Amino acid sequence: MTGAVYWPAYIAWYGLVQLGHYLRRGNEANLSAFLKQVSWLEKNAVLRSDGTVVWPMNFDYPNGAVLLKAPWISAYTQGLVISALVRAWRLTRRPELLELLKNSAKVFELDVKDSGVRVLLEGHTLYMEIPGGPLPGILDGFMTSLIGLYDLYVETEEPVVGRLFEEGIAGLKYALPRWDYRSKWSWYDCAYLSPPAYHNLNCLLLEVLAGLSKQPRLAEYAKRWSPKQLSALDRTEIYLGFVLTKNANRLRHRTWRQKADKTSAASRTLAPASVPQACVGPE
Repeated sequence: MTGAVYWPAYIAWYGLVQLGHYLRRGNEANLSAFLKQVSWLEKNAVLRSDGTVVWPMNFDYPNGAVLLKAPWISAYTQGLVISALVRAWRLTRRPELLELLKNSAKVFELDVKDSGVRVLLEGHTLYMEIPGGPLPGILDGFMTSLIGLYDLYVETEEPVVGRLFEEGIAGLKYALPRWDYRSKWSWYDCAYLSPPAYHNLNCLLLEVLAGLSKQPRLAEYAKRWSPKQLSALDRTEIYLGFVLTKNANRLRHRTWRQKADKTSAASRTLAPASVPQACVGPE
C-alpha cells in the first residue's frame, strides 16, 4: 500500500539483529552492518521545533480507519531506534549519538494531539504505534517502546525517562485485559486475533518486561497465553477466530481498494534526505 519506502523502525531492527550476530560470533561484517544502520538513523533524525528528536515515516499509510499522513511518528519506531542508538553509543562513545538520545524521549511526554505518541486510557498512560488509531492500540508496538525507554533510562539515569517507563508499565498492566482473548490468546490492535508470529512476540515481550519491571502480572499473562497450554480444540477455535476476525476487518475497511501511488512514494522516501531540521509533527 505504500510502495517502496524506508521504515526507520526496521532499519533499527535490522541493525540490532546484526549486532546480536556480532556479539555471538565476533564477525566484523556484522558489526559493520550494524553501524551502517546507525549511520542512516543518525542522518535521518529530525529535530522538531519543540526540541523533540524523532524518526518520522515520510509516506502516507492507511491502517484500518486511520490514514496517517507523512510525516508521521510511532512509539514503536521511536523505541527500536532508541534501543539501537543506546547500543551504538556504548560501542562508539560518539557524543553526537548521546545528544540525539537525550531528546528522543520527549515525544513520549506529548499527547497524540500535540504531535506525540502518548494517550490516556481511563487515566492510564499508553504509547501508540499508530497515533490516532483505536485504543488500546497495537500491543507489541507499545511494549517495544517501553523496552526502548528502559534502555535509555539505564544509560542516562534521567528521572523523567524512568517515570515515562513506569507510567507505561502501569498502563500496560491496566490495559492487558483489553488485549486478552478468553485467557488463551492476544488480540492484534483489538481488531482481529493475532497471527501466531505476533502472538509469540507478545508473549516474549511480556516476559522481558516482567523481568525488567519486576511485575509478575506480566509474566502471568505470558504464561496464560503460551501456545503450549492450548488443546487441539483451543487451537481450532483460535485459528477459526483469526480467519473470521481478520477477514471481517478487511471487509470493514475495504483494504483491497487501498492502492499506493508507488512512483510518488518512492520518489518521496528513497531520494536523499532533505527534511528540514525545524520540522513539525504529523498532521
